Amino acid sequence: MLRSGHAACPGCVLALSLRHILNTLGPETMAVAAPSCAALICGAQPCSSMKIPVYQTTLESSAAAASGLRRALDTKGKQDTTVVVIAGDGGTYDIGFQALSSAVERNEDMIYFCFDNEGYMNTGGQKSSATPLYASTGSTPAGKLSKKKNLTEIMAAHEIPYAATASAAHLADLVRKVEKAKGIRGTRIITVLIPCLPGWGLPDDEAIATARLAVDTGVFPLYEVEEGQRYTLNQTTRTRPVKDYLMTQKRYRHLSAEDRDEIQLMVDRNWTRLAERSATS
Repeated sequence: MLRSGHAACPGCVLALSLRHILNTLGPETMAVAAPSCAALICGAQPCSSMKIPVYQTTLESSAAAASGLRRALDTKGKQDTTVVVIAGDGGTYDIGFQALSSAVERNEDMIYFCFDNEGYMNTGGQKSSATPLYASTGSTPAGKLSKKKNLTEIMAAHEIPYAATASAAHLADLVRKVEKAKGIRGTRIITVLIPCLPGWGLPDDEAIATARLAVDTGVFPLYEVEEGQRYTLNQTTRTRPVKDYLMTQKRYRHLSAEDRDEIQLMVDRNWTRLAERSATS
């Protein structure tokens, strides 16, 4: 479902994730793409790399556009066509958040995929509200001084049918979540962590290893929330300290030992909270 010759950077796991998502959804799918690395990979119609119709919209309006597309398809009796949004963290956490929150409040019938590379990576690597604490970016060269927005928890607070996180390093888990989301009506959102090779300062062959470290350290836990109430932690153990994840990336090279310890404590608190919610759901 994803043709060769797309415009992803060599070694980019966004293309890998997108290929598995599209293959799982199948041809009876239509996509709305916000300006992002994913939109660049898709390319402009009629020369898109994706073998499904893709409507490229403005950065702030992808959820609104998908809402209209869904209603148009329903009017034509095409309820079995899956409508998806393909967006980055800038078009989700930030500029597109208002339209997303409105669509979620209405429980629009779509699957929203946020490919989270934790910054505005195709415009110079500036920070977004998905950028983690102390990460160096083009607009925060000394390190970002605020924490990463917890998008999944915000979406869960809307009590939508399904919200989940996923990783390119855990493709079986990603495919399972896409299959599950496809079988649900209403708003579903899956946030996929995409280590950005140039933006994070990684070698071309390290994206998968870095994504796996994010999960193994608890920096990016894999979990699902159904109806805003039922939490499921998909990987229940952490096997590596957070510093193993931080020290592989140039964007964290400036951190002191005290900074790394602070991030470890923050991750520990978030993990404990998530594990407690999962245990009591």
